[in-house]
Amino acid sequence: MLGKYPLLWGVLITAALLICGCMSFSGSAVDDRVWNLTLIGDTEEVLSLQEIRSLPSVEGYGYGISTVGIKIGPNWYRGVPITDLIDRVGGMGPDDLVYVSAQDGYLWVYGEDQIHGEGFMTLNEDLKEIHSPGLSIILAYERDGEPIGDDWGGPLRMIIISKTEGVIVEGSSWVKWVDTIEIKRR
Repeated sequence: MLGKYPLLWGVLITAALLICGCMSFSGSAVDDRVWNLTLIGDTEEVLSLQEIRSLPSVEGYGYGISTVGIKIGPNWYRGVPITDLIDRVGGMGPDDLVYVSAQDGYLWVYGEDQIHGEGFMTLNEDLKEIHSPGLSIILAYERDGEPIGDDWGGPLRMIIISKTEGVIVEGSSWVKWVDTIEIKRR
């Protein structure tokens, strides 16, 4: 059959290869995709993914647990401290809230204590509550040295990190697909 319609087979194979090359597969990096982060406070600023990656970054362990008890991690993350991003648009006062929203409509609200790494319950690997060793919230763009893919909430995801390995925090505040950070004045 292939010999009877060689031109048709050639066109079909070429089309299939082109379609595969254009598709985004789960787990793939999104470096080549346009992604913007909007910061809203006293001013408004839009940063591209490349601009975010060029900002000063920090690294640490991120280990979370979902509301149904599934452990997420541990992994090593790199990203921009949320405090640095908030400062770019006027900072936050003690009564202000920070709304972090995602492309899919998910929203998480952080108070000032959480923005500074406080007020989170911390657990050990046996899920026993422990004293917090010091936490930071970052807008992560790398997990274990690789860009965070779509399948894992990338390219930008809020992560609570620690310099101490084995510290688990509740994962609901780990917002996936972050596209907006807004300071709400009260």
